[in-house]
Amino acid sequence: MSILKTNIGKGINLYVSQMDKFKTLTINIYINNRLSNETAKFALLPSVLKRGNLNYKTYKEITRHLEEIYGATFSFSVYKKGERQIAQFRLEITDSSYIKDDITEDGVKFISDILLNPLVVNNGFDSKYVQQEKEKQKNLINSRINEKTKYAVDRCIEEMCKDEDFSIYELGSIDDVDKIDEANLYEYYKKVIKTLPVDIYVVGNVSVDKIKSLFDKYFKIDRTDVVYIPDTPIYKKVDQVKYVQDQLDVTQGKLTLGFRTNVKPGDDEYFPLLVLSGVLGGGPFSKLFMNVREKASLAYYAQTRLERFKGLMLIMSGIEIENYQKALDIILKQVEEIKNGNISDYEFDSTIKALNTSMNSVKDSATQISDFYLSQNLSHTDYSIDDFISKINEVTKKDIVAVSKNIQLDTVYFMTKK
Repeated sequence: MSILKTNIGKGINLYVSQMDKFKTLTINIYINNRLSNETAKFALLPSVLKRGNLNYKTYKEITRHLEEIYGATFSFSVYKKGERQIAQFRLEITDSSYIKDDITEDGVKFISDILLNPLVVNNGFDSKYVQQEKEKQKNLINSRINEKTKYAVDRCIEEMCKDEDFSIYELGSIDDVDKIDEANLYEYYKKVIKTLPVDIYVVGNVSVDKIKSLFDKYFKIDRTDVVYIPDTPIYKKVDQVKYVQDQLDVTQGKLTLGFRTNVKPGDDEYFPLLVLSGVLGGGPFSKLFMNVREKASLAYYAQTRLERFKGLMLIMSGIEIENYQKALDIILKQVEEIKNGNISDYEFDSTIKALNTSMNSVKDSATQISDFYLSQNLSHTDYSIDDFISKINEVTKKDIVAVSKNIQLDTVYFMTKK
């Protein structure tokens, strides 16, 4: 699976993966930004842009047009990779070889209308659309606390990275949303389109020349100096472990441990770290599952997660509130077991197998393929999916032990009852 890169404007890169595996053509456009005090504005933009543009002024007209081009699907999301905030716009259309019309140009024109031809009223966005989307965004921010498992992880990260941009929530804060209006959002939009780096990934059975000519035609943007987004700082020495508790209306405690891995996303050590995370808490074969959940019956769930682009490893668990100290001790014991080289063949082999399955499944989704290559780009690596799998399969137990020596516990967060 190869991917070809071409430039279609200042700071706008087009990547095309030509493959006939899918019956669709998928276009993913990623606008890259830094997490900052403008995060709320950046997060609101896609919601407002998808409500209407010069050619399709209402969401109803947009939906009707998507139906006309053979039931195309359009969606967006906003998230962070390290201290980089990304707005992703995704369009999936039917591969033209399966239908009587070639709708590739319709697709590129549609997504360019969404991004580049917004509905402007009196030198601002439509005030009704802006107000409605602001309310939705505020509701999403306020409702974070309702999903306790995810909220506990977010809170752990906020405390762990208190003085770092990574602590900023990808949708921003309520106060920042309140400051937005149709005029200042439109001014901000013009800055975004002129200055932020853009990566476009196209996956499907289409020629590179054809796609490039269509994007050259519909993505003519007068760009100024493109903003440079630095890599997220990774290295941090832990002088003292932070212990944080939140008292909320819960019956089950949420214990989250945040570790600094001191491994950059493009380091060779990332692959042993990935396997380490799997051995520790990657599935029913892992140390946390077997020892904390099954044998000691101290957790309803216990698993790990890597924040690759910030160099963090998180352990998440749901426990009985009175078992806090017991659960903490036994979880930390599992980390020490790995540092001491106590990794069974079953744990190791099962993790490698699970990672192989997970990586191979990336090949079954055009958007996952795009996201994989975006991640390689941000890591300054050029692995194919098969290269990535090969690197995983080269990892030894000795490599895992070596990388575990750099991992430091930074924050212990506990969500308990009032």
